[in-house]
Amino acid sequence: MPVSLTNEDEKPAAIVIGAGVGGLAAAIRLGAKGYRVTVLDGLDGPGGRAYVHRQDGFTFDAGPTIVTAPYLFEELWSLCGRRLADDVAVRALDPFYQIRFDDGAVFCYWADLERMREEVARFSPRDVRGFDRFLAASAEIYSIAFEQMADRPFHEVGRLLGAAPDLVRLGGFRSVYSKVCDYFEDPRLRVAFSFHSLLIGGNPFSTTAYYCLIAHLERRHGVHYAEGGTGALVRGMVRLIEGQGGALRFSTPVRRILVENGRAAGVETAGGERLRAAVVVSNADSAHTYGTLLAEHRRRRWTDRKLAGAHYSMSLFVWYFGTRRRFDDVYHHTMVLGPRYRELLDDIFVHKRLAEDFSLYLHRPTASDPSLAPPGCDAFYVLAPVPHLESGTDWRSAAEPYRAAIQRRLESTVLPGLGDAVVTSRLLTPLDFRERLFSVNGAAFSLEPRLLQSAWFRPHNRSEELPGLYLVGAGTHPGAGMPGVLCSAKILEELVPDARRTGS
Repeated sequence: MPVSLTNEDEKPAAIVIGAGVGGLAAAIRLGAKGYRVTVLDGLDGPGGRAYVHRQDGFTFDAGPTIVTAPYLFEELWSLCGRRLADDVAVRALDPFYQIRFDDGAVFCYWADLERMREEVARFSPRDVRGFDRFLAASAEIYSIAFEQMADRPFHEVGRLLGAAPDLVRLGGFRSVYSKVCDYFEDPRLRVAFSFHSLLIGGNPFSTTAYYCLIAHLERRHGVHYAEGGTGALVRGMVRLIEGQGGALRFSTPVRRILVENGRAAGVETAGGERLRAAVVVSNADSAHTYGTLLAEHRRRRWTDRKLAGAHYSMSLFVWYFGTRRRFDDVYHHTMVLGPRYRELLDDIFVHKRLAEDFSLYLHRPTASDPSLAPPGCDAFYVLAPVPHLESGTDWRSAAEPYRAAIQRRLESTVLPGLGDAVVTSRLLTPLDFRERLFSVNGAAFSLEPRLLQSAWFRPHNRSEELPGLYLVGAGTHPGAGMPGVLCSAKILEELVPDARRTGS
């Protein structure tokens, strides 16, 4: 028999599947709506993709490292009568990041607008005017696609039809790269202003141009880091949930969502425990939610066939390492680009083959926060976009040779003498996304953000398959990235009944 998480004297129960950033934010918002929340996760700690590894005195954020909309975290703390600064110090970065091209040229992406114009002019004086026009276009897209759409549900066809005129007017049917080419002639600047969609799992050559909004999002709200790492934000959210009377249970994967009388009624854990709740929110990968957790339920839209035919994001290979010395000339966020751009992305997204070359994101948090490593040391991670598991790559044998190739690339560009300096190391491959995070095909960002897999075409925040079930996280509207998953949780405020008024 299912175990009830509520009785007549308690608040109605809600279960959140997954303790990623989206799931934790959902739990806080449900707690503020009067629910007694239980968060279940298969990992041994919180964070999901934002899990934290601690090893040999070093602290490594497993995934997200760039905070671009801190006000969304501020909202969560405000719901609990607190301020974000009470628990987490969030600091702005300037420049946002550095981009190192294969020819050795370095582009600094400055927060200061005039310095950015000077940087663009250093690469291509004729593109400065285009840069200003691009920022204006990005701001207009932001006002529609983010301010008016990102934190609102998109489950009704009428909303899709209402958005269609803006979609056409703003070129949302085009790709990010195509849109960027309207404003820049220099090929390196075209890369510098189009790569951002990779940060949310999208190919700049197929992702809807709506994601050009990221440029304005960064410029308006800044690029920040959290002291203590992104894990400090995760730990702060856990404390908020516990302060509301909620509970978190780790090492407790969910086997299936229970269905009674045609609606979600709770969950069954992998250990066979059945927990009843009035509301179920899945922060699991949306394809896993429908293909596995609801496998026994008849689905009208998100059938096994549709899930098998969907386009999934690329995956990631991440090498976490600590060094016995500091590399003080390396910035907090550095993009180390390879010799190919479109051709490499075609290999990753289209041909699904592991290429010999790569472009890298190098994260050195100890540039801003030395507490993440022992004194005199540096903590790093380097991330390479790779095909998801449909590539057929045997990562059990390919991981170490691939890591060694990345090390050689870093030694020849930004980290000379790296091999002699490494004192601790660990890897993450597409297998980890599949086996630890239950991500279909080992996709790092769930469904790829193509036009026909965005907004209404994405799995809805209020499940179209089962009343009482809601979805948050990268695989639902509005999509991946911390602003996206936080907005998906915010949408629940409009969709989930307020337990303080309904009592159910």
